[in-house]
Amino acid sequence: MTVWLWLLAACGLAFLTKLSGYLVPHRLLGSRTLVRVSGCMTVGLLASLVTMNVVADGQALALDSRVLALGAAVVALLLRAPFLLVVVVGAAAAALGRLAGLP
Repeated sequence: MTVWLWLLAACGLAFLTKLSGYLVPHRLLGSRTLVRVSGCMTVGLLASLVTMNVVADGQALALDSRVLALGAAVVALLLRAPFLLVVVVGAAAAALGRLAGLP
């Protein structure tokens, strides 16, 4: 199969997955357990994406200024800083790390 056929198959599968969501009864979607599980899955997925973007460099582990930026942002979040300040603190920590010689 060519790449285009695989791409079209993936698009069709994604469409059918979204379409099947309309067939799920509303009483199941509104259940307390499903709402809690889907909320936890969202947080876990976001945390794993952030972690992979911070410590991965292709197939290798990379501990560089991004780790310092994430640590500073976590500390700012724990101190209940506004989101914009969290971003600025993380960026400043990354800049200081790179200034200190971290890649």
